[in-house]
Amino acid sequence: MSQSFQAMRGFSNPHFQTILPTLLNKNEKVQYKHERLELEDGDFLDLAWWRLPSLDTRPIIVIFHGLEGSVYSPYAFRQMRALDRAGFNSVVMHFRGCFGEQNRLARAYHSGETGDARFLMNHIKSSYPERPIAAVGYSLGGNMLMKLQGEYGDDSPLFAAVSVSAPLRLELTADHINQGASKFYQSILMKSLKKRLLEKFEHHDYEQIIGLKKEIIPRLKSFWEYDELFTGPVHGFNGAEDYYRRSSASQYIGRITKPALIIHAKDDPFMPPTVLPDLKRLPKHIEVELSTHGGHVGFLGGTIYRPSYWLEERIPTFFSDNL
Repeated sequence: MSQSFQAMRGFSNPHFQTILPTLLNKNEKVQYKHERLELEDGDFLDLAWWRLPSLDTRPIIVIFHGLEGSVYSPYAFRQMRALDRAGFNSVVMHFRGCFGEQNRLARAYHSGETGDARFLMNHIKSSYPERPIAAVGYSLGGNMLMKLQGEYGDDSPLFAAVSVSAPLRLELTADHINQGASKFYQSILMKSLKKRLLEKFEHHDYEQIIGLKKEIIPRLKSFWEYDELFTGPVHGFNGAEDYYRRSSASQYIGRITKPALIIHAKDDPFMPPTVLPDLKRLPKHIEVELSTHGGHVGFLGGTIYRPSYWLEERIPTFFSDNL
């Protein structure tokens, strides 16, 4: 375990670290190339490429965004730009329904859904067999990626993987974000989730499918409630507790056999440090960088006049070192 991140002087508070990086890049233009993959179940995946891989022969880094994120999330497009400068092409895989258009099926996406990522990996490997592939996942996407790598084991097509601020134990995260100042972040994300779900009601009868009534949705306040009534049942879990238990990546990390980097901050307002695996039991090829400050997907350094984004330095270096 190491710590190389130094927070911006005067702005080490976890809420500054979490919120400022999103505000500083809010109006920056995002450039990407769109590709849609049709899935075998009748749904689709929307991809945002830095450059189309048919026109770019460099190694490919797949980016998995966080809950309700997209290529428009500042951490995503900043990382794409940093990877380009480091000699990589990159692509954001949008979880179902996260690219401005509702997905077709009644189901949505969740922290443990690795099937879509596998489909994408197979597509890239079959289409561009000579390209090395790695991946980075943020928050929910980081949990999904670590679970995926554990499931793959020796068969992983990725030469390396990075998770950032990942809720590796979902039940602890759902408890933590439902307390004190952390409720602020839960309320923002819940507002987006409920809006999306109400829109999906226009095309799917969830009362008939999972017994969920539309009028209940506006009253939901916590992830526990939302996952108990929607995420769990619609994806085949027996409620929130079963979903959290089976989808948490912590139980899969020990099976990862390729180089992996877990980046986390002790002051992450979304979750407690206890979501991290037992460091003494981790193999040498899995690194954990736990910093005192950094917030949630923040890690903002430099000064307020010249901010630096440590994740955009550390992650490309890790991939370059392991290529």
